[in-house]
Amino acid sequence: MTDQPSGLLLFDKPKGITSHDAVDLLRRKLSIRRIGHSGTLDPMATGLLILLVGRATSAQASLQGSRKTYSGTMFFGSETDTWDAEGKVTAEAPPPALDTGSLEAAVKAFSGRVVQQVPPYSAVKLNGRPMYALARNHLAVPEVRREAELRWLSWRPRPPELDFEIECSGGTYIRSVARELGLFLGSRAHLSALRRTAVGTRRVEEAVAAAALDAMTREEVVARLLPAGEAGNA
Repeated sequence: MTDQPSGLLLFDKPKGITSHDAVDLLRRKLSIRRIGHSGTLDPMATGLLILLVGRATSAQASLQGSRKTYSGTMFFGSETDTWDAEGKVTAEAPPPALDTGSLEAAVKAFSGRVVQQVPPYSAVKLNGRPMYALARNHLAVPEVRREAELRWLSWRPRPPELDFEIECSGGTYIRSVARELGLFLGSRAHLSALRRTAVGTRRVEEAVAAAALDAMTREEVVARLLPAGEAGNA
């Protein structure tokens, strides 16, 4: 069909649904199968998910690799199997003081180009199987490490929690940052809240919320699609 819509929809993903659920929402609204997204957001996370419709799916690789900005909270004192608040506690330790000197040292250690461990509960595939499938079946999950680039925009301690804003390269796991920061400070930690606020130059303030999308007609959704060239990749 030549009249099928094409473009980008900026979607503010709510907590509790997967990125694939968001794709299915738009598929039902537009009655089109060819829809992708700009990079997975975990069910616990909220925020900007760029949905790609029709021919715009060709921009998927470049969008997934673009820089992203997150705000959120890390909780110190316990680590979980998923490295976020949805998992089971696997280790506990007294929370660190989160004093200025310790935090400045930690932020410096986790700034710039770093090598981080990919969470066992992730969609990264090993021999064709996602790592989370191995973890859920209590199978051994090999340690996988990847490079990432981090720039801390802000951090504010509220012991035993730390609020933060981080700009990072595509493919960065903020769950991994939380876990490794806990170990660096002699404790344990996990990610307790996460919101993606930007993908490239596009901001979540431009995005449509789930309830608003549900109330829109197909024509209204099509009218809101942006050309692929306006993704704001950076």
